[in-house]
Amino acid sequence: MRTIDQLSDDLGGLAGRTVLVRSDLNVPLDGQEITDDGRVRASVPTIERLAREGARVVVCAHLGRPKGAPEAKYSLAPVATRLDELLDDDITVSFVEETVGDRATAAVEALGDGDVLVLENLRFNPGETAKTDEERADFAQALAGLADGFVSDGFGVVHRAQASVYDVPRLLPHAAGGLVVSEVEVMRTLREDPRRPYAVILGGAKVSDKLGVIESLIAVADRLLIGGGMVFTFLKAQGHEVGTSLLEEDQVETVKGYLETAAERGVEIVLPTDVVVADSFSADAAHEVVPADGMPADRMGLDIGPDSEELFVGRLADAQTIFWNGPMGAFEMAPFASGTKAVAQALVDRTSAGALTVVGGGDSAAAVRDFGHTEDDFGHISTGGGASLEYLEGKDLPGLSVLED
Repeated sequence: MRTIDQLSDDLGGLAGRTVLVRSDLNVPLDGQEITDDGRVRASVPTIERLAREGARVVVCAHLGRPKGAPEAKYSLAPVATRLDELLDDDITVSFVEETVGDRATAAVEALGDGDVLVLENLRFNPGETAKTDEERADFAQALAGLADGFVSDGFGVVHRAQASVYDVPRLLPHAAGGLVVSEVEVMRTLREDPRRPYAVILGGAKVSDKLGVIESLIAVADRLLIGGGMVFTFLKAQGHEVGTSLLEEDQVETVKGYLETAAERGVEIVLPTDVVVADSFSADAAHEVVPADGMPADRMGLDIGPDSEELFVGRLADAQTIFWNGPMGAFEMAPFASGTKAVAQALVDRTSAGALTVVGGGDSAAAVRDFGHTEDDFGHISTGGGASLEYLEGKDLPGLSVLED
């Protein structure tokens, strides 16, 4: 991929040049309050670097899933405010309530060297997420018309062929930002050259969300530890009762195939030996610990149990590379957070022991921050859950391929 240094050479230096940066600022909001600013923090180094070199930095991003028209609850205004707080005090940050158009153009033209402007939510324009190149063309041309060069620094969106991710870099001199470069380096290590033993922990709600990555990782990893809602499809595939737990019946045969393939290749699949079950999906629900092969028919599993925590921690104790994507249970409710906490602490301990530990974005990243862990507690916290998984599957990611020389 082309670098910022190469972009600087292409433009004859960055000072005085307008650079459009595609960041990933898709953060969770409670009203106007950002509840996890991890992605905003991750965007700071590249933006600061460009500003320090005298570029006029125009930041574009999306937030949530608006339907191609403005919606106040999805405005990037609170994110621009937080970015202003995180950037050095001598860097001026402004915000314009438009993505393309007269106000956006005027705001860009008013920038001085080293200033930063945040555009409004890209997805307020239907051209951003349109399905074909032709449908995205006008919006991409308008975005590209704001700048002299383009930097892709939103790893969480590089698996999407969207206007600001794929079409704009085809129209401008372009480069990968520091965040994208570091993410790709880590993911390439996981896919091609992990230190062993290599353990992968997969959780979250659905097996179907991770079919491709499971199939791919069985060929690379030494151990797969399975938790979260997806574990009940695995338990069902082994013939166990799973009560009213989340179950993808149509994936049971596929999972049986994974179990057989793993056995043939000598890859260890580690499943919970006990689970925390409840009579409803509620923090106040009555709950208890039962054996994984003895779940009551009228209860749902909402976390791995204490014996399973010990089992999982033990199977991570000698791992030199660990990739984790997806919580072990409904961690947002205190009675069902213990399994996810135990896995997070196990990764922290392995980081201290010199292992490469990677938290694969999404709910896992939110969980470790909820538990009070910092970026330094892990080898790497990815900003892109879906992009991380697709990269590990070996898929072509349009937002990366377009950055290649």
